Amino acid sequence: MGFFSGVSNFFSDAGTMSWDVILTLFNLVGRKRPIDDVTPEGHPGYGGHWPEFRPPQETDSRCSCPGLNALANHGIISRSGRDISFVELDRHVQATYNISSTLSSFVAHYAARMLDRNFSKDTLNLEELDRHNGIEHDASLLRLDAAFQPNQSTKHVPYIEELLAAASSKDKDGNDVIIVKDLSRLLGKRRAVSRAVNKEFTLKRFHKLFGCANASLLLSTMGGRVDDLHHFLLHEQLPQGWESRVRQPYGLTLINFNKLALKIEFGVREKDWAQVAQEAAEQHGTTPV
Repeated sequence: MGFFSGVSNFFSDAGTMSWDVILTLFNLVGRKRPIDDVTPEGHPGYGGHWPEFRPPQETDSRCSCPGLNALANHGIISRSGRDISFVELDRHVQATYNISSTLSSFVAHYAARMLDRNFSKDTLNLEELDRHNGIEHDASLLRLDAAFQPNQSTKHVPYIEELLAAASSKDKDGNDVIIVKDLSRLLGKRRAVSRAVNKEFTLKRFHKLFGCANASLLLSTMGGRVDDLHHFLLHEQLPQGWESRVRQPYGLTLINFNKLALKIEFGVREKDWAQVAQEAAEQHGTTPV
């Protein structure tokens, strides 16, 4: 990255952060979007009517993010998962999940920089987002570490089933829901076990927070509801009738996104899983780090 590009990115990010503060304040005083009217009119999924779901073909490109894979599986972005513009990705993530313009833009710009692409002009294949220790990282909630499964689009079903079974609360309608402490608990386990069995294990503070941020979207956009998450995580499908649980008029902002992520991170207790990690290490024939 050149000097002038770096300066440009700095001011762009500063502008995004400043605008995010304003959107967060607007959300405090604005009226919530009505139930059944969260998805914008004219966008796929309006009124809960999502385009046809088709599982990916062998030659299609997918990544470790269920939210992006679902967009491709429903044809909201290219079903092949290839040649997707960053601008298009930004727009559809924002509308489908009611993510603020600041959050969706920040993430899309980060991905473009990671891939050394031009946000406004270039495209990507979904699999390219899984550059190890770029966005993708070890001790994921839903995937095996890259050392054990290089293809990070591959779902690790036992992890997903364990997450769904971990729901410890119910909503007002009696639906099983996953809450913050459930995510913190499982992330602690993932980190402890991965550290014990993966000789190539790395997890910087940034990726710890990124992992918590990804997990937080299961609470914010999906409401933590197990019935919806079953479709979303196991099949990477948006259920008919579903809409984002984020009802703020300007969407989920960076501030509130990071606030929830930090709440999850502060509850992670890796040391509580020391015995489980030791047993996993013995089974793998490794020595815990």
